[in-house]
Amino acid sequence: MASPVAAVIEVAARQLVDAPEKVVVTESAHRGTTLVELTVGANDTGKVIGRQGRTADALRTLVAATAAHHGIRATLEIRDPE
Repeated sequence: MASPVAAVIEVAARQLVDAPEKVVVTESAHRGTTLVELTVGANDTGKVIGRQGRTADALRTLVAATAAHHGIRATLEIRDPE
């Protein structure tokens, strides 16, 4: 089952992109911090990054706030689709 942090990012990312079925959120633990990785379709990468990275910054803030609310530490990485 996905953590609340991953669930929040998945919902937000699906609303931002044109191909919500290609949104993949994975998470792993590294040294006490949860790493949340977001992958979207090739044509949607710019939409989750935004102008000058503002959307990506907002998503990272959302991750930090949700993680803090649940008493954990988490970071977000946006991956290039392969």
